[in-house]
Amino acid sequence: MTERFDCHHCEDSLFGRKYVLREEQPYCVACFEALFASTCEECGKLIGCDCKDLSYKDRHWHEACFRCSRCRGSLVDKPFAAKEDQLLCTDCYSQEYSSRCQECKKGIMPGTRKMEYKGSSWHEACFICHRCQQPIGTKSFIPKDSENFCVPCYERQYALQCVQCKKPITTGGVTYREQPWHRECFVCTACKKPLSGQRFTSRDEFAYCLGCFCDLYAKKCAGCANPISGLGGTKYISFEERQWHNDCFNCKKCSLSLVGRGFLTERDDILCPDCGKDI
Repeated sequence: MTERFDCHHCEDSLFGRKYVLREEQPYCVACFEALFASTCEECGKLIGCDCKDLSYKDRHWHEACFRCSRCRGSLVDKPFAAKEDQLLCTDCYSQEYSSRCQECKKGIMPGTRKMEYKGSSWHEACFICHRCQQPIGTKSFIPKDSENFCVPCYERQYALQCVQCKKPITTGGVTYREQPWHRECFVCTACKKPLSGQRFTSRDEFAYCLGCFCDLYAKKCAGCANPISGLGGTKYISFEERQWHNDCFNCKKCSLSLVGRGFLTERDDILCPDCGKDI
């Protein structure tokens, strides 16, 4: 007796008929298409066993229906991009949605590497130094007048040279006596501490922090023996080659302030008129 060979679903005999195996079970073509065939996204018809089923993200198309939504060109075996459920060839996607290269003005295709800076985009091969024309890639660069320069070219063409170390100043810097300095090079002549952002003064064209200047050059107060800087509007009294801070110019005996008053001297001391009556 001949063994039966039937469709797994409708149980009709498959002898002499086309059939499709699915999970090792045979189905007639009609049952297979009714149960398992996908519906084409474009035409809405079933994709039969005799058709090629092209799929993308759980969506399916007949080979002849797999086309660019804009120009209707075939996308079979071609790169494409998806935008809001529409499939587009790379040319249409570029014209419609891609950012434009700042240098060549052509579209930057999806999936290609691009360089971005302050809202502008470049093809990697177009992002080059304006001076040497070499690709910048991921290296440091400096923008100047809408052009980009690699650091060596910028330094050669534009950067000021530090008066102290003679090297280019690429960021920040300090100007003193109309000459450029690196911030880290502009230091006190005596203690070498940075002066950038600090109060300082100079002597013989050399810059000093206030502490060093007072220690080295300021006159000493005859009252407290501390330096009198004379900087920042500091007021002091001078008498017979001696100087006092305003706050230190007081009567030796009663400590009355003698600023703007008459006074007497007794050896190295200063006295108010009342305390000096008995001299």
